[in-house]
Amino acid sequence: MEKRSRVSRRGFLAGAAFGLTVVGRHVLGGPGHQAPSDTLGVAGIGCGGKGSSDVRGMASEKIVALCDVDERRAAGTFRRFPKAKKFKDFRVMLEKMDKQIDVVTVSTPDHVHAPASMMAIKMGKHCFTQKPLTHDIYESRMLAKAAREKKVMTIMGIQGLCSESHRLLCEWVWAGLLGPVREVHLWTNRPIWPQGIDRPKDTPPVPKGLDWDLWLGPAPYRPYHPAYVPFKWRGWWDFGTGALGDIACHAMDAIFWALKLDQVKTFEVESVNSPVNSETYPKWSIITYRFPARADMPPLKLVWYDGGKKPPRPKELEPGRKLGSGGQIIIGDKATMFGDRIIPEAKMRELRSSLPPKTIPRSPGIYREFIRACKGGPKPVGNFEDFSGPLTEIVLTGNLAIKTGKKIVWDVEKMRCTNVPEANNYVRREYRKGWTL
Repeated sequence: MEKRSRVSRRGFLAGAAFGLTVVGRHVLGGPGHQAPSDTLGVAGIGCGGKGSSDVRGMASEKIVALCDVDERRAAGTFRRFPKAKKFKDFRVMLEKMDKQIDVVTVSTPDHVHAPASMMAIKMGKHCFTQKPLTHDIYESRMLAKAAREKKVMTIMGIQGLCSESHRLLCEWVWAGLLGPVREVHLWTNRPIWPQGIDRPKDTPPVPKGLDWDLWLGPAPYRPYHPAYVPFKWRGWWDFGTGALGDIACHAMDAIFWALKLDQVKTFEVESVNSPVNSETYPKWSIITYRFPARADMPPLKLVWYDGGKKPPRPKELEPGRKLGSGGQIIIGDKATMFGDRIIPEAKMRELRSSLPPKTIPRSPGIYREFIRACKGGPKPVGNFEDFSGPLTEIVLTGNLAIKTGKKIVWDVEKMRCTNVPEANNYVRREYRKGWTL
């Protein structure tokens, strides 16, 4: 590993190399004590909103630095960790605090995920980045490549991947409990922010405490407007990835894992949606992915619904049960799942005695799993190179279909659309001057 991608902090390995006796931390500090040599230095990039909980999730370690372009949004996190150094520009923070930082959390708007994560990885830092991993497909491929080369530990912020239900789904599918799975439906209540709108024309002043130029980061310059921040940036092409990018990495991760979509070499994706403009994502969309057979699994049709659209009601679902505002339906030849239950409930009860054994190691939770990996434990399931990068690439091809209005035939290995040349213009964006990947 890089010298900063250590199992423990400076001094421990040096002492061991010279034959010194290493006293267990429980001897020095009692049960539950964590020695300084075992404590990771953590820096948070984006500390308001979801970033506040991501930094708190790492609080068992030493929070050494915090970075946010908006002092007001980050104020609560700044107060919680008063000893941490405060910054507005993550580039400055990483350079100045290089020797103190082992791990970064990246919880910025989507358009800054890749530049922040890449700089940290290139410097040998372990990296926790919120979903979707990146704004562009190309960025996901490059982050996965860099993580592999630098041998750092990485994970994307999809907490569900650490859940019991995700592991049960994999075990049930792999044991044949559902039979061959040929169809999946996923839906969400997103967007819960404006989409299908044009750029505002007025230019109100930038609020005190917000560095607007740094907030824009690699995105093209435009005047500040409250139509973008906070949170509403998700609906704008330049900053977010729409309803699909916001939720599909959560909704599709179990399917990606259980149905072995990492083995896909080519696939098709097409979208039906409300009108599209050059500024924001549509108000609603229905996106259909068609994956070919992989390993021992048949071709798969996966349909995504957002903006209030929902799938047909499965015939196995009992009267009176509602689909709800978001969920999943997995249709196998032997059984259908609604959420994490086989339907109807009578069939779920009938199958209880024949459920397969639990074969996948269980997770202690996303933050503990990541911290454990950074200290030499097992590699997280949701790491960039094997899981989160390829998953994000698949998810974001749906936005290519929305953008072009055409069916996309996607070559995974070449990272190219083979039938609609103009779609490749959206695989990688140009960064504003001064920003690099």
